[in-house]
Amino acid sequence: MDEGRVRVLHVPGGHGYVANIQDERVPEVLVVPEPRAATPGWAPSPALDAAWVEANAAAFDVLHLHFGFESRTPDQLREWLAALRRTGRAPVLTVHDLQNPHLDDQRPHEALLDVLVPGVDALVTLTPGAADEVERRWGRRPVVVAHPHLAPPAEIGVPRPRREEAVVGLHLKSLRANLRALPALRTLTAAVDRLPGTRLRVDVHAEALADGFVRHDPDLLRWLRAAQGRVDVRVHDRFDDDELIAYLRELDVSVLAYGHGTHSGWLELCHDLGVPVLAARTGHLHQQRALVQVDLDDEDDVVAGLRRALAGFEGAAATREERAAERLRVAEAHRDLYRRIAGGGA
Repeated sequence: MDEGRVRVLHVPGGHGYVANIQDERVPEVLVVPEPRAATPGWAPSPALDAAWVEANAAAFDVLHLHFGFESRTPDQLREWLAALRRTGRAPVLTVHDLQNPHLDDQRPHEALLDVLVPGVDALVTLTPGAADEVERRWGRRPVVVAHPHLAPPAEIGVPRPRREEAVVGLHLKSLRANLRALPALRTLTAAVDRLPGTRLRVDVHAEALADGFVRHDPDLLRWLRAAQGRVDVRVHDRFDDDELIAYLRELDVSVLAYGHGTHSGWLELCHDLGVPVLAARTGHLHQQRALVQVDLDDEDDVVAGLRRALAGFEGAAATREERAAERLRVAEAHRDLYRRIAGGGA
């Protein structure tokens, strides 16, 4: 501990969620910069290596793991936890994903959780339902702490523009494994056709349509080409943060066509910007933020859900004041947890 402050190393350190579980009104937590990987492009954090922990343990009191451990093996994570134990450092895991949205086969992800969940000093998750699931599977109850805002405070609570034509948006991004693109598109197109004055907009990253892309779907490509004129299809590179906010402000409903998952950062950003969300009944989204959930294979259910979303519903939009108060609570909850385990009270 540094002058009464707990020194916390977050992995990864550069994620928006991680930045916003901290707050200047909670100065008792000192965030330690995450080490940079030596190789260009994405690589697992050096802080997930047992040798790095042994060499750098004096720099931090708590190591808080969030994401980015999927390339580690169970044995590597066991070695990493053992290094933290030997050096007297306290590991924390936030269970964001009980199901990895980037994987079809969940067995590798579950094998890593089987090491991490029993092995860390403390657990956090975002919803009571996820905490219940962790407790059923591993016999440990995480602390439940809400997901903080993701949009910059100045963007939260800004009134959405009024449009003569309502826009329902589905962003396919780069065809993540948990996305049920074609089934959702077929149902949404038919549903939107039944809603006068409503347009379906479909965005997709250009890389996803290239022949050599790892998740290239020729059936989807054919569908998108055939839908031109009936559906507003837009192909482009990945949005940066400002472009993503601008895109969401152009929607009246954002659709999440997830086939599996646990929580959603996209849902949080929509909440910040006041964009109603319609999603399939997956994971614990319903406990995270207010949204409309439907069976995305049932056209009638989707029509009814879109009508509810377009009409607006309580809790769809955050206010700046609510998010500021929530961020303080989130930061205080993490501070209290860090103090407890750094002081040997795990």
